[in-house]
Amino acid sequence: MKFVSTRGQAPAVDIDAALVAGLAPDGGLYVPDTIPAADLARPRDSLADTALATLAPWFAGSRIQSHLPGLCADAFAWPAPLRALAGDGDHLLELFHGPTAAFKDYAARFLAGALSALRTPHAADSTILVATSGDTGAAVASAFHRRPGFAVVILYPEGRVSPRQAHGLECWGDNVRAFRIDGSFDDCQRLAKDALSDADLRARRPLTTANSISLGRLLPQAAYYAHAAAHHYAAHARPLNVIVPTGNLGNACAAFIARAMGAPLGEIRLACNANDTLPRFFGGAGYLPQPTRATLANAMDVGAPSNFERLRHWHGDDVALRGAFVARSVDDAAIRATIRNAEARHGIVPCPHTAAGLHLLEALRADGDRRDWAVVATAHPAKFDAIVEPLVGHAVPVPPALAACLARPAQGVRLGREPDALRRMLLDA
Repeated sequence: MKFVSTRGQAPAVDIDAALVAGLAPDGGLYVPDTIPAADLARPRDSLADTALATLAPWFAGSRIQSHLPGLCADAFAWPAPLRALAGDGDHLLELFHGPTAAFKDYAARFLAGALSALRTPHAADSTILVATSGDTGAAVASAFHRRPGFAVVILYPEGRVSPRQAHGLECWGDNVRAFRIDGSFDDCQRLAKDALSDADLRARRPLTTANSISLGRLLPQAAYYAHAAAHHYAAHARPLNVIVPTGNLGNACAAFIARAMGAPLGEIRLACNANDTLPRFFGGAGYLPQPTRATLANAMDVGAPSNFERLRHWHGDDVALRGAFVARSVDDAAIRATIRNAEARHGIVPCPHTAAGLHLLEALRADGDRRDWAVVATAHPAKFDAIVEPLVGHAVPVPPALAACLARPAQGVRLGREPDALRRMLLDA
């Protein structure tokens, strides 16, 4: 299997080269020349077993093929339960049980293990450059912390993540550094892409990325969709439809991949916040990235979603793409109302991103949709205590792994949002 750039101006490469590079040299995202089929309709005993079945076709012939069982066992060691909610056919796919209480933990841990396995003896240290809107950076920091041969540089928008998210980005030390950018996530992402596309910089400082623009982050995320869908279908003989809270479209792309490989997933709907680039496009307007607006669901504060390039590539034209997805915006007022009523209606306390998905589920039920739906719970509500607790009227228990992060001292550094500032920092480090 070969991987090509969404922009069509870079040579095709194998999976190992695509993982190490992160971004194609023409600035595009790597995509496979074909999406492989796999037996994903059969439920497997563990999430790690499903991950192995999902990922094995992608890594046939790879240097890490023999390492794959161990990588999956390590990266998918914590559960991703499909929890039945109070409403008939309503479910929550809980992806927040990892070490930083967010869905990014699974794939970040897999990518760290994969890059370690691909590392050659005596190679120069590699810098993992990651832009984050709140959760990616902490997951990558946890996965690469004290891992030999790697340094992590995190770029995050100052004042646009929750206090606990910011602490989770800055509390690692050692080989992990966090930089506060005066701007939006899109500014952080632009800085990272510019650096990754700078051939001279990469010749002087080995760089790759752990954002969902990396196949090493994207592909593992298909595993929890395949696992939930297979078990649901075995129990009910009906496909599971999913509502994915989305910003940069990586998690939604993973659901698409799982379904294309053979998982019994039904419809994929996208829950967005007030940043409505995707809802406007899927509603019939042209694709036009917008300046980012700060919202309660900050991890979805993306005005120019990178993975849109992948979806457009896979569907061939915009008409076909618009026919494949539905995207809706949920404003802060609706997010607040959903959080406030979620315990009574669904029996849970959601984070703001999950609440956006629940709001779309409630709208579907009001319109008479009786299919089986799962809302993807992307983060633990305790990461957003300042938002959630006043709305529900009580404290949200902090999971032990998150509590351990919060107990460590944190320190970040401000960095200018000009490309030269990042370049100088990387070369001087």
